Amino acid sequence: MSRAEQPTTPMKLAVVGAAGRMGQTLIRVIHATPGAILAGAIERPGSPHIGGDAGELAGVGNLGVSITDDAAAAFAGVEGVLDFTTPAATVLFSGLAAQARIVHVIGTTGCTSEDEAKIAAAARHAVVIKSGNMSLGVNLLAVLVKQAARALGADDFDIEILEMHHKHKVDAPSGTALLLGEAAAEGRDIGLGQHSVRVRDGHTGARESGTIGFAALRGGSVVGDHSVILAGQGERITLSHHAEDRTIFARGAVKAALWGKGRKPGLYAMSDVLGLNS
Repeated sequence: MSRAEQPTTPMKLAVVGAAGRMGQTLIRVIHATPGAILAGAIERPGSPHIGGDAGELAGVGNLGVSITDDAAAAFAGVEGVLDFTTPAATVLFSGLAAQARIVHVIGTTGCTSEDEAKIAAAARHAVVIKSGNMSLGVNLLAVLVKQAARALGADDFDIEILEMHHKHKVDAPSGTALLLGEAAAEGRDIGLGQHSVRVRDGHTGARESGTIGFAALRGGSVVGDHSVILAGQGERITLSHHAEDRTIFARGAVKAALWGKGRKPGLYAMSDVLGLNS
């Protein structure tokens, strides 16, 4: 049998936050994805799901993968980890993933600049793929937003970003909204941090030209709605994305892990995985 005919070994993946809604979705997607196999499932210490089978919890049957709270031990037996948890947990996992030299796919949002620096440091030793949104549609939208912001100058068009998520989301603006804001700022060749407006309340005065505004709505079970509005005199352009099922994020995360296998250590984005930076 030639090398080309040799069967490929599925990539062993672990899921942190395995008992959560996103964790269970990731487990189901891994189970359904050729070339990937669930080999680890991690939950916080004290979780009632410790010791249970991850597949049974996710509704795909017994997979022989027990949920553990020992991330370091779990990481030692896998090639990649999928992480949609909290900033503090993600920073911890980034260090462990770097020590194990495994691919770390991060969909966690709400990280501070200090968190980002620690994750970047871990990326010197392992492949880290981090994005505010893992879906193909949103990352394509970001490319379009960058192009539109570049083509429609600040003197003629104001940029506002509107997002809505379910009532349980704890950070705002969303990671996706910030991703889109960064795309708009890059198109305008400005820094988002110095030109974003996050809050408007009371007598705010006229809108400052060249700023990028954000508005966040929370309620119900909305998976994620995002709109980038370019408002000019007498005309308005709206670029939008509506997520109807969090499975789109899980599929993107698994795709990212498979893409990252065998690559050089570094900090990558979902746009790299999808070839949108070329």
